Amino acid sequence: MMRFMLKSKLHMACVTDKNINYEGSIEIDEELMNIVDLKENELVLIADLNNGQRFETYVIKGKPGSGTISLNGAAARLVEKGDRIIVMSFGIFNDGEYSGPKVAILNEKNQVIHVK
Repeated sequence: MMRFMLKSKLHMACVTDKNINYEGSIEIDEELMNIVDLKENELVLIADLNNGQRFETYVIKGKPGSGTISLNGAAARLVEKGDRIIVMSFGIFNDGEYSGPKVAILNEKNQVIHVK
């Protein structure tokens, strides 16, 4: 049986910027993407801990080491700078193939404080 499971998670990421005048996406520091195995253009679910919003968008690479977490386009209307968010991606796995998600817990500067 194939199952749709959590693959990657950036937990407690802090929104550093937002830009409504952009075609849409979430820009994520490329180093953070690599830690949790997120790819450019990958679909992600965002949960905003400050306001309860949940929405989908896709990932674009941000400058490595910048700590950038920027929401663009329509998604920018759903967050504020400084909001803490959870970025999640999912995958389809065969039974026995799944070993759990790659999770990075971040501080307020989007520095990794723990990897699971």
